Formats: sequence, structure tokens, C-alpha cells
Amino acid sequence: MKDFSNIVSQFAVEGSIEAVKPLGNGLINDTFIVKTAEDSVPDYVLQRINHQIFTDVNTLQDNIMAVTAHIRRKLTEAGEKDIERKVLQFIPLKGDLAKTYFFDGESYWRMMMFIPRAHTLEAVNPETSRFAGKAFGNFQAMLVDIDKELKESIPDFHNMEFRLKQLHDAVKADPVGRVKEVKPLLDELESRAEDMCKAERLYREGKLPKRICHCDTKVNNMMFDEDGRVLCVIDLDTVMPSFIFSDYGDFLRTAANTLAEDDPNIAGVEFNMDIFRAFTEGYLSSAKDFLSPIEIENLPYAAALFPYMQAVRFLTDYINGDTYYKIKYPDHNLVRTRNQFKLLQSIEAHTPEMKEFIKQKLEQF
Repeated sequence: MKDFSNIVSQFAVEGSIEAVKPLGNGLINDTFIVKTAEDSVPDYVLQRINHQIFTDVNTLQDNIMAVTAHIRRKLTEAGEKDIERKVLQFIPLKGDLAKTYFFDGESYWRMMMFIPRAHTLEAVNPETSRFAGKAFGNFQAMLVDIDKELKESIPDFHNMEFRLKQLHDAVKADPVGRVKEVKPLLDELESRAEDMCKAERLYREGKLPKRICHCDTKVNNMMFDEDGRVLCVIDLDTVMPSFIFSDYGDFLRTAANTLAEDDPNIAGVEFNMDIFRAFTEGYLSSAKDFLSPIEIENLPYAAALFPYMQAVRFLTDYINGDTYYKIKYPDHNLVRTRNQFKLLQSIEAHTPEMKEFIKQKLEQF
């Protein structure tokens, strides 16, 4: 294992380091727990930032520091207790207390305080989905009045017009001769393209705001305390300006699919309305006071947008010869595309029911 002593020594940590061990199962960054020898000194978390994905590490960390500072201030003003466990705290460099990452010549590293007596959950069910909805809605609510301007840590990450342009470019180039076989799928996606670009149009017309969103809303991106209460939202790399649809729709895309996104049993793909109801109830309970009418009106659109966007991205990669997503067999991306398209169709069928549920919930609050 790599000798981490030089890396850890760059940061303003306390105590002496006893051990550095792998932590968690994250897919993007490499994460380690740094155990200290003294009982009175906290443990730390060390991360190697994947700068192939997050190419502007300075913007990435500036965003995170602005968000965590704002949340800390909000919690303090609200008289919250145990704040150190309710917001991530990053450790500055010894020689530059304004900087929170270190470049060793090959990789970028950062450190944060380890949150004790806390855990994440992997299970997706109505209970955890309700927790997630409330937590991510509250996360957005706390950042509505942030006074720092954040940038996109991944440019055009959830820009539907940009994703369609990528698809059109792939179709035009047809580098491996796959366009002909996927023509029916392309026609289906193209028939919905104008509707699915609604968010960008509303934004240009000044009707839809961009807010600070998490943009990676998964159940395991929340920390729970020993009593099962949500402590805080974690994994803040994708925090950036976006439409609230990013946090709402992307959670439902993964959590409310009755099957995994690459399950070839397309007939078994359905939109789980129990997960939708639980997540939506939690989300509206904490976000309703700042959401605009147009944002609320388009929550069902957000649920449809993300499987559509992912179908576009998977199909683009398939047409390009599978250059972006890892595949396990030749048609893997095509299976993923069909899976997501079937989920989209199920969401479209449930849209009237979704609208009615949202209306009823707002009347109850």
C-alpha cells in the first residue's frame, strides 16, 4: 500500500497517525480512514480526487468550501447541537490555511474530519427514500440564500440540450456502423426531444431558476446517527448550480426502477410508485417553502427527464463504439438504453397519478 505519511503531513492534522486503511466502496474517488493514536484526537478521512472526472480541482474545492461554510453558519444560527457531525469539515494545508487540497505531482488529495458514530445505508425502500427526500430538500433549502457564486464542477453535467447534441454528433459520424440497427430507438427519443429540453428553454425565458443542488442524490450519500436520524448529506463533489430537477429526478431514476439499470429483462422494468410517493413526500416537506410554482408543476417532468437523459447518453456511447461507459458484453449499452427507455414509458403512464399525489400532498402540508 502507498506510503501516506508524506501526504497526511501536508495537512494541519492533530495527533500522530496510527494507520491508514481503505474506507467505503466509492466508485469515483479513493477513500481512506486515517486513524490517530490518541483518544482525544479525531480520526480523519483522506481522499484521492479523481481529476480525470473533476478536471478543475480548484473549482471543485471552492464549491465545497462555500457550501459547507454556509451550512455550518445556518446550523449555528439555528442553535443546532453536535454541528461537527452535521456538516463536513475539511482540513487546510499546514503552509496555506486557505487551501484544502494537495497535489503530490501525480494526484490531488484532501482530508476531512471523520464523523464518529455515524453510518450510511445502502437499502432503497420507502423509509430510506423518505429520509432522502427530506434530507436533499433540506440541503437545497439551506443553500437558497448562499452569497457565493458557484461554478459547474462538471460543465453541462445535466444539460439535456448538450446531451442531445452529443447524440446527434454520434449519429452523424456513425463511427462503427450502429445507427441503422437503433433507428427505432432514435426515432422514439427524437420524438420527445423538444419536450425534454423544456428546462433549458424555461431558464432562458427567465421562468426557471438555477439553484445550488447536490446532483448525485443517492440513499448512501446521507450519514445517519446511532438512532437512525439523518446527520448530513455527504459526497459533495457534484454540488453546483443546476435545476432542482437534478436532485429530484436523478434519485427517482435509480431508486424507483424496479430493476437495475442494465437488467436485460426489459419487460420487468417499472416505475415504483411507492418509492416515488415516499421520496416526494419527504422532499416536499422540506423544500415546499422555497420552490416556485413552476418547479413544483414540473416535478413529474423531472422524473421523466432523467431516464430519458440516461437513455440518450447510453445510446450515444453505443453508437460511438462504447468509449465512455464500461461494458461487460457488446450490447451492454444498448441493453441499458432499452432499460431506461422502458422506465421512461412507465413514468409517462404514471404521470397523471404523480401530479395528483403532489397536489394532494401540498394541500396537506
